[in-house]
Amino acid sequence: MIVKIKKSKKNIGVDPDEIFLDSQNLENFDQQQFEGRIEKAISKKTIIFLGVFFFLIIATFSGRLSYLQIKKGEAYMQRSENNTLEKHIIFSDRGIIYDKNGKELVWNKKEAILAEEGEEERRVPTRAYLSPGFSHILGYVSYPAKDKSGKFWQTDFIGKDGLEKQYDELLRGENGAKIIETDARGNTHSENIINNPKAGKEIYTSIDSGIQQKLFSIIKDHSEQHSFTGGAGVIMDVQNGEILTSVSFPEFSSEILSKGEDKPTINAYFKDKRKVFLDRTKSGLYTPGSIVKPFFAIGALVEGIIDPYKKILSTGTLVIPNQYFPDKPTIFKDWKAHGWVDMRDAIAVSSDIYFYVISGGFENQKGIGINNLEKYAKVFGIGDPTGIDMPDEKGGVIPSIEWKAKRFPGDPWRLGDTYNTSIGQYGFQVTVLEMTRAVSAIANYGTLPAPHFILNDTEKEKNARKIDIDIEKEIYDVAREGMRQVVTNGTATILNVPYVEIAGKTGTAQVGISKNRVNSWVMGFFPYENPKYAFTIMMESGPATGTANASGVMRQLVDWMQNNTPEYFQTI
Repeated sequence: MIVKIKKSKKNIGVDPDEIFLDSQNLENFDQQQFEGRIEKAISKKTIIFLGVFFFLIIATFSGRLSYLQIKKGEAYMQRSENNTLEKHIIFSDRGIIYDKNGKELVWNKKEAILAEEGEEERRVPTRAYLSPGFSHILGYVSYPAKDKSGKFWQTDFIGKDGLEKQYDELLRGENGAKIIETDARGNTHSENIINNPKAGKEIYTSIDSGIQQKLFSIIKDHSEQHSFTGGAGVIMDVQNGEILTSVSFPEFSSEILSKGEDKPTINAYFKDKRKVFLDRTKSGLYTPGSIVKPFFAIGALVEGIIDPYKKILSTGTLVIPNQYFPDKPTIFKDWKAHGWVDMRDAIAVSSDIYFYVISGGFENQKGIGINNLEKYAKVFGIGDPTGIDMPDEKGGVIPSIEWKAKRFPGDPWRLGDTYNTSIGQYGFQVTVLEMTRAVSAIANYGTLPAPHFILNDTEKEKNARKIDIDIEKEIYDVAREGMRQVVTNGTATILNVPYVEIAGKTGTAQVGISKNRVNSWVMGFFPYENPKYAFTIMMESGPATGTANASGVMRQLVDWMQNNTPEYFQTI
């Protein structure tokens, strides 16, 4: 019996995955390319699912397209014909200005500026200013402006004065824009922003807003109570030139000028004889009086024409014989008889006769002459702009032979002109700021700082420079010791306070045709042993017979600082 064995069609072989080695156990397989792995086909269910998914998407978009093009096509066509697209400005925020402690001096607030009737209401950020006491530092802006049709012809804020003008590009942001679709009735149908506005950069100044406000208040009260036209004051770091405070009175309102709406007040500013818009710290030129004496004392010592210990007699008058009219000698007066004074004493009591003699000479004492007076004034930066980061700074005027020849043709330079120049009179004119820089060079032994308002501005600090000639420390010390005696037993004993040692120099300059008005000055530095700050206070055109002066202003300020900001008096 033959039995037939039927072969099964079923594969009884070994599946490939049973014979392939694990790819992880073999070398040189590129697993990223799936070498050594089994590939499996995509299932039919997956393919069907994907097909249905994409079909539904296409059907949805086709249906929406049919709705818009066929059913609503005519309505949208009419809308597109009647509607307009306009590009509108989105105004950016201008940069904020802070004081050194992070207090806002200038910031932005939102206010609506209405367009003409029937047009869209626009919102423009407006500037708010800390006040009073800051207008000359901060300045003001010109806002974006519209024409009669309501279109903006000026689309940016423009700084017009002060830091707003000086750092306009930095503070100015970048406006954004949006497209607005409106119909014939002015109804808005859509808005699309095409680019967002970018705010301007913020600025941190070196100003201490508390000291700034207090000094402004003191100068304002002093002016109004004692009939001064105005006043100014600066305190500056003698090492890096940072301005701690810069006050000019009277001032304007930055917000009123920026908005330009209060016409009566703005007109009153222009009519004010006190020159409200004048920044008296950097743009006002004033006769300095005796505050120039320490610089000429240094010049006399450098030129070697006198020993600092040599005494000169001040009887109250200096009589110069007149060779043409012997019975009519020329008499130069001191403000009082001081007796015998050496250089330190002469600085302390502000002896005019001492400085007449060492400048122009008298009898057997040689003077340094007018050319050297001009030379040493310029050595300390007097007469030149300081380069402060602020617009419209002015340089001073130092009388000289050339200056007189241009101003008074045919009138030769005389000995009396030299005498008067030596005490800061005649045609001498300076700014409060340049005198602050000049006295800083005495405080720090020969460096003229670069005054500036931006905190930690290292680039500006690089503009500081050593004075042009070598002056020994001992010569500086004579001037410094004389200035300390001004406070301890001289013309500014009101500044002899127990909490900080101050060195100073006062000045009283006659102004006006009748000489019945004076500019009152005080300048100096503190702490005396290791100076950190230089200061200058000037009270403008007060009565010559009054007892109020710039030293009194400084005393009120240092008393306030002792109670509120004593850190400025600490020695390093």
